[in-house]
Amino acid sequence: MTVVEQKVLAMSGDEAVAYAVKQSDVDVVAAYPITPQTIIVEKFSEYVHNGEVDTEFICVESEHSALTACLTAAAVGARAFTATASAGLALMHEILYVTSGCRAPVVMAVANRALSAPINIHCDHSDTMVERDSGWIQIYAENSQEAYDSIIQAFRIAEHPDILLPVMVGLDGFFLSHTLENVRILPDETVKGFLGNRKFPLVRNHEGKLVPFRLAPENPITIGPLDLYDYYFEHKRQQEEAMRRASEIIKQVHGEYANVGGRQYGDGLIETYHLEDAEIATICLGSTAGTVKTVVDELRSKGIKAGLLRIRTFRPLPVKEITVALKNVKAVGVMDRACSFGGFGGPVFHEIRHILYDAPVHPHVVNYIYGLGGRDMSYILINQIYRDLERILETNRVEKKVQFIGLRE
Repeated sequence: MTVVEQKVLAMSGDEAVAYAVKQSDVDVVAAYPITPQTIIVEKFSEYVHNGEVDTEFICVESEHSALTACLTAAAVGARAFTATASAGLALMHEILYVTSGCRAPVVMAVANRALSAPINIHCDHSDTMVERDSGWIQIYAENSQEAYDSIIQAFRIAEHPDILLPVMVGLDGFFLSHTLENVRILPDETVKGFLGNRKFPLVRNHEGKLVPFRLAPENPITIGPLDLYDYYFEHKRQQEEAMRRASEIIKQVHGEYANVGGRQYGDGLIETYHLEDAEIATICLGSTAGTVKTVVDELRSKGIKAGLLRIRTFRPLPVKEITVALKNVKAVGVMDRACSFGGFGGPVFHEIRHILYDAPVHPHVVNYIYGLGGRDMSYILINQIYRDLERILETNRVEKKVQFIGLRE
């Protein structure tokens, strides 16, 4: 491992994302402002204004148009980026499916924020969880450093010829987007060398010629045509295969980046913390993991075998890795910062119970829905979850499989 020398800058999560995009030699950025994402595109617009980047910055009239502009830019071969949050992501909903279906490797940062109504500008994961079946790779950052690192990796992942799927990187609104942290920044030339130029797989056009997969007058092809029952099913299957291949590519890119930057987040898919011999454990996404690690350390000092599994990549879902990581755990608390109304528990809970159904061992699995609308998940509440898991371990019984924690009711 040859780790390059890096400078340390004090940055918010939004600023860290903007800086990563600045270094990634992006051709087109199209965006519309929405709290708590706005700082990303504001900061990047300063880079454009100051001549620090050679990027076409498009101010559009809505988020729907922002992603449409990025999709069309990617289709002609450009490296494209956008950012949004909450209702902005919801307004993009139609074009998210179009982007993944057209195999356009757009990268998008999402400053996770609750969906209305009532109107709320603070963090939960309801916005991106809605899009978990849209065909986008989803990465969730624990801190601003990881947000910076993940954006750079996202371009390599999205543009990989065996993947060609868009990637969204989630960072918790305000908890990360507006909080100042020390962020280690790679040299510009290192990022440029790591990403390289976008490569295009060859496809056969209507003349029978092998041509690069991009819209170009000299080699005409059609992207996103009318596709009825004669071919639609096969194309959706191709997207699923690309998503399956993405797991190994994400781990590969993550490992190569670690060799340059010196930072690793588990294997790129999941990060385990004191999980090897853990009897009780929680599972979470995003910034909450930092507080959970502190609680785990204290419990360990008292002889309690506690652990944490942080899901970094929620799509593709790392089924094998999660199953192996939980093989010794007897009681699992799944923490959801989103609610699946009318369903049985939150979206992450659904996935984990589904994974463990066919696992060799079946730990108790309990859902803790928390932090909706930005409510803080305190050290005290996390301790409460682990105490509950200890009781389940002692009694071998779960009284309430789905719980709302930190709530007046």
